[in-house]
Formats: sequence, structure tokens, C-alpha cells
Amino acid sequence: MRQRVEIYWIKPLLVFVFCCCCSNGVTGENKPIQTFVIPHSHMDVGWVYTVQESMHAYAANVYTSVTEELSKAKDRRFIAVEQEFFRLWWDTVATDSHKRQVRQLVKEGRLEFIIGGQVMHDEAVTDLDDEILQMTEGHGFLYETFGVRPQFSWHVDPFGASATTPILFALAGFNAHLISRIDYDLKDAMQKNKKLQFVWRGSPSLKAQQEIFTHTMDQFSYCTPSYLPFSNSSGFYWNGVALFPDPPKDGVYPNMSLPVTKDTVHAYAQTMVDNIKQRAEWFRTNHVLWPWGCDKQFYNSSVQFNNMDPLIKYINQNSKEFGVTVQYATLSEYFQAIYQSNLTWEVRGSEDFLPYSTEPYQAWTGFYASRNVLKGLARQASSQLHAAETLFTSYRVMFPDGPVAKDWALSKLRALRWAVSEVQHHDAITGTESPKVADMYLQHLKQAMMGVEELLAALFLLPHSLNRPNVHQPLEQHVIVYNPLAWNITTIINITVTFPNAAVYDDKGQPVPAQIQRSAQSNVTNDLFIMVELGGLQQRNYLIKFSEKHCSQRPKCMWTYEAKGVLFERRNIQAWRKTGRRLLPVLSGCYKLMFDQDTNLLHSITHLQEKREVMMTQDFWEYHANGDVKVGPISDNYIFSANSSSVRAYKAVEMEIIPGKIVSEIRQYFYRWESDKDYAYSVTTRVPECFGTKARCLRLEQTYSLGPLRLNTEVVLRTSSSLKNNRTLYTDDNGYQMMKRPYRKFTNNTLARNYFPMVRAAYIEDDVSRLVLVSDRAHGVSSQAHGQLEVMLHRRLWNNLPWNLGYNLTLNDSSIVMPTLWMTLSSISATSTRYQREAIELQHRPVVVPIDQPSVSFPVHSVVLPPNLHLLSLSVPGWNYSANHDVHLSRKGEHSEPDYDRVLLRIMHLYEEGEDPELSKPVSINDLLQGIGEVKELEERSLTGTWDLPSLQRWKWKTADNLDTKFKTCRSCGNFTVTIAPKEIRTFFVHFSSSNF
Repeated sequence: MRQRVEIYWIKPLLVFVFCCCCSNGVTGENKPIQTFVIPHSHMDVGWVYTVQESMHAYAANVYTSVTEELSKAKDRRFIAVEQEFFRLWWDTVATDSHKRQVRQLVKEGRLEFIIGGQVMHDEAVTDLDDEILQMTEGHGFLYETFGVRPQFSWHVDPFGASATTPILFALAGFNAHLISRIDYDLKDAMQKNKKLQFVWRGSPSLKAQQEIFTHTMDQFSYCTPSYLPFSNSSGFYWNGVALFPDPPKDGVYPNMSLPVTKDTVHAYAQTMVDNIKQRAEWFRTNHVLWPWGCDKQFYNSSVQFNNMDPLIKYINQNSKEFGVTVQYATLSEYFQAIYQSNLTWEVRGSEDFLPYSTEPYQAWTGFYASRNVLKGLARQASSQLHAAETLFTSYRVMFPDGPVAKDWALSKLRALRWAVSEVQHHDAITGTESPKVADMYLQHLKQAMMGVEELLAALFLLPHSLNRPNVHQPLEQHVIVYNPLAWNITTIINITVTFPNAAVYDDKGQPVPAQIQRSAQSNVTNDLFIMVELGGLQQRNYLIKFSEKHCSQRPKCMWTYEAKGVLFERRNIQAWRKTGRRLLPVLSGCYKLMFDQDTNLLHSITHLQEKREVMMTQDFWEYHANGDVKVGPISDNYIFSANSSSVRAYKAVEMEIIPGKIVSEIRQYFYRWESDKDYAYSVTTRVPECFGTKARCLRLEQTYSLGPLRLNTEVVLRTSSSLKNNRTLYTDDNGYQMMKRPYRKFTNNTLARNYFPMVRAAYIEDDVSRLVLVSDRAHGVSSQAHGQLEVMLHRRLWNNLPWNLGYNLTLNDSSIVMPTLWMTLSSISATSTRYQREAIELQHRPVVVPIDQPSVSFPVHSVVLPPNLHLLSLSVPGWNYSANHDVHLSRKGEHSEPDYDRVLLRIMHLYEEGEDPELSKPVSINDLLQGIGEVKELEERSLTGTWDLPSLQRWKWKTADNLDTKFKTCRSCGNFTVTIAPKEIRTFFVHFSSSNF
């Protein structure tokens, strides 16, 4: 995404770049600077153009052209980053000749795969599960096809850097990590002090165990400097600018740089050398990484290499004069040179580089909330994929020859894996893409989800025959409810029904507690709440019997409660002169919620067991964004730039309370004007009863409705409380770990620079209590005042910036969004034991599938992990490679069928060291999968499965403390006992006994 950087960051610095005094080019022991020219093309999987358009216009040509050009000269190199484009090229474009050339280039190390994931994922708003998935997809393909395993990252374009990403890369076997986009002022300070390189210990619990050397790109970022003092052309991009929709027929692209000739070679060389010397001043070693390329480069790489070849030759022929040597290189060659320098490196702890700012008024915190619908569907698809993977794996173990065709099932799973992986791209889930590209992501997700719904239906109805007589029972509905978590759960499911009365029975014919009431979303439907109890990875059948008449049989009627609502008069904010006089309580086993009848807003929450009352209100506010660049800073897809404080987004509030025996519901409707017929925003708060467990009733389940918004507004849900948090906030990094966010003051733009991403959770606290929110999708979150927690839920923006208009990147999002948050208020110790699990339970709610007729589903014994462990993955990947590396290399290139018997298992410890007296302890487990089948072999692997962990020897970088990095692994785990320490993620290949397969 080069243009965005130039406008907001690079261009203002270029005047300085070529006017400053350069060093003499000699560092260390009077040696010339060794320059590693790394050819690359940054190819966004989406952004302005769809994947299909990009493949047609340039992406396919990159790999065709580079393959041919690398084969012509042994010294040429290239790094390939985003695997989605490469896999599409490999499967649909590459000839047999191209494939032979690629295999040879990979073998020689001249074509190097970097990162290796499907995409270069965003780091702010992506979820841990999905980051791992997209890496696993790419790594599996590369290892299967070429026998290679990426060991370096190239995270040059995500908008800020998370502390979770380096942990995941270390777990995947990477030796070094590369980032670029961090705060402009921080990068400037790091450059001056030669601190752009460090050893990053992203996890306070894992510490040195998963540390990784990290290189931060300097102020030029990943693009070759484009300014030339002797030409108006675009620097070192001799092949010009890619064209959409079709490449030019004559092969001549616009904005072609001056070719390298006898007349221009010295000017090019001097410009390049000056830039190299400037960069050398910012790093500790005698080696300079010089990225050659930018967005959409190398689609005509013969032009590129034929110009760079003589330039490199000329500089090396005059290296004494220039004080510089230059060579084509891969990223591994650069990092190998840094590693061999044997320096002692500074350690960076678990802090991240979020948020990201490029200038005083350019805080990239708006994208945390851009395209809320896409963010929600992406998480929904990920959840559905997890459920389908675990269910299909259980089915395969129990019925290896069952009637659900394994190749058909795998194709459905792979399609959704691809779609979920694709949308993790840093111009996808971020919401920073053009509308047609957003539509492409949505279409891919929906289409793949429909396929997986077919798979789920088949798995639920089989192995029994589907050819049963169709019994017409219009007043009965059978549903299957599946728990995709490896925990026992008691929860409430909600089914929308048309009948006003219903009775519910479980698979043993016993009545089940239920509640029915008029739907919050429609006057012609009803919400049926059903209490369900499910073991880990278990499914149950429920029968719903409907009736148009009220139930008259007393004992039977007591199981389904018919809840009625009480509507409260609409209140105008102008009448809020006296509040708190008429308070109405809503009680559960955990809380007393007080609502103010003078405002129709929440007034306070009392935790009944802890006997503490916290004053609290919740309502909607909006920031009015500037849309005119001539007036001042603007908000757009990326940037949040508030010109002033937020204002109330409503003039009147209406409320309805529906007391219930399973759940009580409070519906609040917010009107822009008191006389409006339709509300602009709503909050539906569900207060569950306990039913034997206090844990579930501790959460208040809230669903919101917003939209369509007025143009140039950014709407937040503001929760204001009496907690004394000093404006300090805690938010999660990718659902993996919590980060402390103290409120900071800046000369400019303080409001926007104190916004942070919330992927799964955020909380504020004082010395006694903690208020926690967990979310079903990513949002922006801040604490702008004491006791305040505000969540940006939705944005609709338009501005007249030519760059945005030219690429159709204005965020004129007129959609209606309906996100969900669960809120908990309790002591710090109590919430410390719960919020991690709450976030996962919200993300992986039970799967409810209506069916037309009864089904006896396949039996699964409950799979239950200890409360501090989470079953992160249980899938049949279908890779055909051998787990033995030597064997795999000997077979490489041979076609073989997918391996349906190998199961990929990941288990994660949810807690940090010291977070809880009991739950933070290491925990040992054995026979954890006995509910599925008898384990024959358990082999520990790297995070993405491609490394046999005992054989993985990552580079050990020197630090002042030289902490021990050893950790226990098991190749063939004796008696299948595994110990998992705080925050560990351990990955295994599992084979079940032949009695199952």
C-alpha cells in the first residue's frame, strides 16, 4: 500500500533525505558497507482491486516474469511473500516448464518464500486463531510442494505491530522478524540511537523461550526511494506503473524510469550509494538491507533486472571510491550476516507498537472499527470453521468408512480455510479496502460458509440413512445443538420462531426449561430461549413442540415461561433535570441492575455477593468527522482524527423490560429526535439467571443495533462508571494477551492516539472492581475520562481527499450493524479467572442446526480439558507430506492422496504467570482425546505443523542476560502425558489406533 505511505509519511521526509550530510561509508574495521539488495513485489490480496483483477493485471506476470529472469543469471534473487497469489499462479497459470524452474530456484535458495502465510495479516484487529490458520495454510502448501519451511518474516505493511505476532512466528520456527510501520516519532528516535534492531520477548510468561530477533525498517519503509535528483521518473522502478484492468498491448507502461546507460549509471550509483550510507548510520552492523521494489513491481522483471545488473556491477567496480559493495540477496542472507556479527542485542519486553501514527494528526486508529459487518462475518466464519473441523475430525475417527465422503468434506473445509485466511490480509479485515473488494471478501466468506453448512448438516444426520419417509409435522421442530469447545457448558440458545407457544424436550424426552417472548427484531416472530447442557465436543437433539394456543396442562406449562414486556414512556434528554428519583431494579442471582425511569438509562449495578454498588450508565455518542481536507485533518478508512469531543447521538430514549425466569431482557431504543418514528440505535441487554452456576449469570449479554449512520459520524457506546481507573485501559493483543494502556497526552491528536484495538476483550479497573467487555468482533476502544470505557462500533465517512476519491477508499458505509458484547462487573480476582473463557465462549457459541426429522447422531464421549486449557485446533488438515523430513524430501514432487488419518491438535494455556493462584500453574494432561478414540501416536510439531519440534533449532541471539531458551518437547510422547505452562501453545500430530481407522 505504497501510495498511502508516500502521502502521509515518506514525502515530507524526502527533502531531508537528499540534503543531509552522509557518512564516509566506512564502519567497523574500515570495511565498505555490505549492501543486500532484496528484490520483492508487495502484492495486496485485495485493497483497491479484487484478487481476480490483480491476478489478471499484474500478479500472475510477477511470478512468470521473475521465474524466467532468475533462471537467466545465477546472482539474481527474489523473495515471494503472499502465498494466495503464488498458489493461484502455481495452480492456474504456471506451465510445467515454469514449475521445473521454480523448483530449481527454490532448491538453490534464489527464490525464497518469506512469511509463507496465505497473506501478510493485519496485526491490530486479527484474532489469534485466524493468524495461525492463514500461516498454517500457506506453510502446509509450501512444505508439501517444495519441502521448504519459511524462517523469516516480512511484515512491512500492517498498520502497527502486535506483540503476539513475533510469538507466533517464533512458535512456527522463525529465526528473525521484520516490521516497518511504527509511530513516526518513535521510529525517528530509534533511528538516531541505532535501536531499530532488538530481541523481542513478546510474552511476559514465555519470556526468552519464544524470543525473536526483530529488525525495524527505517524511515524509507519497504519501498525503494523513488526520488531521483536528475529525473522526474520514479526512481528504481524501471518497469513503470501497473495498469488496470489490462496491461498495455505495446508493453510500455507509464512513468518508466530513465534506463541505466553509460550516461546515467553514475548518477544512479551516486543516488543509491548516498541512500545506502544514510541508512548505514541507523544500524549497528556493517550491513544494510536495501529493499528493491514496491507495490505491484516486477510484473516485467526483465526490465528491472536488466537495469539493476549494470548498476550493481558499476558500484562494485568502484567500491573503493564509494565505500560500498552491493549484491542481490534474499532476506535469509541478510539475517545470516547480522547473526554472524555476534553482537549483543538489547531486549524489548512484551509491549507492542500500537497504535500507529504517521504524523501528528494521522493516528491510524479508525480502522479498528471500519466495516463492522465484514469484521463480524469474518469472525463468524472462523467460528463455523472451528466447529466443522472438530466435528469432522470426531466423525473421521469413529467412522473412517462412513457415508460422508471424505474428499467432499475436505473440499468444503478447505474452501472456508482459504476464505477465512484471505480476509486476514491487512487491507481486508481492517476495512481499508474499496467497496468492491469488501464485497469480494464477503462473497467468498458467504459462499464457503454455505458449503460448510452442507457439511455440518451431513455430519449431524449421518451415519444414519437420510432416505427416511418424510413425516409432515408442522407443529414440531427438531434442532441439533453442538458444543465446539472442549469444556462442559450450560448456556442459553435463542431460536426465532413464529408460534407464540412452545414446549421443549431433550433427546431423552425430558422437558427442558425454556422461555418465549416477542422478538426484539420483529413484531411477527418470537424469541425462544432454551437452556442447554452440553459436554465438550458433544451434540444433543432437542424437540420443540409448537402451539397456537396457550398451554393448559399445568405441569407441562411450567417448563416454558411466557414472558411479557412492560413498555416505559419515551424520555427526552431535555427533561433530565432530576434523575435517580425513580429507580427500577432488575435482579438475577448475581446482580441488581437499577434503571432510571426519568432517563430510561442504566443507573447502577450492584454485585450481590461482593455487596459493591458501582454507578454506571451506557449510551451512544458520536464524533462528527471533518470531510474537507481544506478545513483540517480528516477521518477515513484508516485514520481517526477527531476535531472535537463527542456529542450525544440521541435526543430521547425508550425502554422495555421483559422479566423472565431464564433471562430478563432490557430493550433500550435511542432516537435522534423525540418525534422520530424509528430509533437510530438500540441496546438489548440479557440478564441470565443462574441455574446452578454463578459463572454464567455474571455476564450481561448485550446486542446493539446501529445504522444507517449519518454521513461523517463515528458512533461509540460509552459506558461511564464510578470506577477510579485514572483513564488506564487494558486491551488484548489478538486475543492472546492483555496489554496495559495508560492514558497519554500528546501535543496534537491526544483523543485519537489513545484509541486501541480490542479483538476479544478490554477492561478498566480500580483497586476493588473490574469492568470487562468481551466482543464477537474487533472494535476500537478507549478510556477518555475517569471510569469510562468507550467502544467505537460503527463509522460512516466521506472526504474529498483526491487519493481517497481516486481509489474509491471513502468509507460511505450505510449498513446496519449488530455487534455483541458481554459485560462482567466483579472483583479483579473473580474476573481474572473468567474473562479469557468468556471471550472464547462468545466466539465459539453452540452451533444450532434445525432439521426436518429426528436424527440419532453419532455418539461422542465428552472431551473436557482443565479450565485453564483451550482446545485451539482439532482438524484433519489433509496434507500429503510425510512427518519425517528426510522421507518427505525423498518423495518430493510425487503426487499422493491427502492424509485423512493425521489429526492436527493444538492446546493453549489461557493464563499468564501469576495471574491466578491456581489457574496460572502448569497443567499436565493425558488421554485427553479418549472421548474421541484411542491415541496410537502423539508427536509434537511446530505451530504450523511443518517442523518435527525436537529437530527445530532456532537461532539463539546474544542478549545481555542470555536467559535460557530451552523448553520440553516430546517426539513420541510416553503415555501421552503433556505438560503445558502458562501461555504456551503446543501443537501435535495425532494418530488414532487401527481399531478406529
